[in-house]
Amino acid sequence: MDQTTIDNQGILGHPKGLVYLFFAELWERFSFYGMKALLVLYMTKHLLYSDDNAFGIMAAYMSLVYVTPLIGGIVADKYIGYRKSIVFGGIFMAAGHFFLTIETPFFFYTSLALIIVGNGFFKPNISTLLGTLYTKGDHRRDAGFTLFYLGINVGAASAPLLCAWFAEVYGWHYGFLLAGIGMVVGLFVFKKGEQINAFRNKGLVPSYHNYDKKVMGLTTGGRVWIMALLSVPVFALIVRFNQFEHYLVWIATIFLGAYILYILKNVSIKERKRLIVAMYFTTLYALFSAVFEQAGSSLTLFADRSVNLVGINAAQTNSINAAWIVVLAIPFAMLWTYLTRKGINPSSPFKMGAGMLLLGLGFVIFGYAAQEVDQFAKTPMFYLILGYFVLTVGELFLSPIGLSKITELSPIKYITFIMGVWLSANFYGHFFAGKIAKLTTVSSGEEHVFSQGALGTITEVITGLSKVSLENALEPMQQLYSYVSVYAVFGVLTMIIGLVAIVISPVIKRLMSGVS
Repeated sequence: MDQTTIDNQGILGHPKGLVYLFFAELWERFSFYGMKALLVLYMTKHLLYSDDNAFGIMAAYMSLVYVTPLIGGIVADKYIGYRKSIVFGGIFMAAGHFFLTIETPFFFYTSLALIIVGNGFFKPNISTLLGTLYTKGDHRRDAGFTLFYLGINVGAASAPLLCAWFAEVYGWHYGFLLAGIGMVVGLFVFKKGEQINAFRNKGLVPSYHNYDKKVMGLTTGGRVWIMALLSVPVFALIVRFNQFEHYLVWIATIFLGAYILYILKNVSIKERKRLIVAMYFTTLYALFSAVFEQAGSSLTLFADRSVNLVGINAAQTNSINAAWIVVLAIPFAMLWTYLTRKGINPSSPFKMGAGMLLLGLGFVIFGYAAQEVDQFAKTPMFYLILGYFVLTVGELFLSPIGLSKITELSPIKYITFIMGVWLSANFYGHFFAGKIAKLTTVSSGEEHVFSQGALGTITEVITGLSKVSLENALEPMQQLYSYVSVYAVFGVLTMIIGLVAIVISPVIKRLMSGVS
């Protein structure tokens, strides 16, 4: 073991920078998920927005949160480095959470826009900075990213519980205030890591000569700061007029496609094959996200209206997924290490397919809950917890593994941009998640797309409910049917995609050129 490795070792034999990135990301995710858990309920219960409008705003906000990392990745790669990007992003996000405590439409949409911009700087660069702490082929990498993923979900599990409790006891704005405090704590942790040189020489400004060069009296950092501020009203308007967001989807797709083609033309054949696999993984992740992200939107309202909750409220159900990850992340990290030692660790493409399969099964379980509906159109909480458990196992098969492999499959020169592309899967996922969520808003008497033909058969087999059985049902039962029919059908479709991904995994593995 060389001296650099010895100096850089921290907890469980991993680089010591992992500890600081773990806690910085923990607190940043605490702020993000604390606010996310409250947002749909805040809009429907306090601002009295319709479900359709709330889903539209939520989808636009969450999708934009994951498209800005594309820009943030390029800016970090070329101009300001990973560390300054993380600090920039944290400041914007903290301001966004604090402004949510001011109840006016201007501050509501401005707050969401500040978080969107801040996440663009923060999210891709903290993951990329972690990746630079490991060399290519380091057997600790998958375990390290799974531990990092644990930090994400400790924050995500605790935030809905605490922020929702503050919101319920003291008022909505105190819940948002607590989320903002979490972001500030995350910034302090990151700065502490810098002070003790936990990240060594990683993530610094690519060229201080270019960074300090002034144009019209402003350094590169100053110009980035001003451009970020000027983008805030643009994103606020997109969220406000979310019905036009599909134009942004087309613009982002054209930009992504053109830039990826440019990269493909300027890398070696080996790098090109790996990049194709990275794009395949990103596509799977986008499909995963479109279904998975019913959590926080339709699943929150499903829990509020159609589940017999015990001990927690609907906002706090957002912590179930993250709580399962907290329980399972370290065992999974140990499992991958053990299987690697034994030489039987499944390939990354196989794991991605298994993740899709399990996600679909989780949603089938949500749909099956209707088999035990009571006279008040409420389903047992057991199925909500079980469904979250299964889809969480699927998430651990797919998300941290994909995150780890993207840092290995990406050409070094474009690594942060490709990380931004990976995160853009959430942009597409949340956009289509909003479309899926809106399918659950079918009104009583309205013809439901999942009540007919093969889809109607799938719904009836899984949920035990049919169009005929609900002809004279009251509104709560009609609403339940809207939820569980969507979950049952999309669960089955997702399982089919997972099975196909597993079947073709050997072909994808060969394209990875040595990356496991």
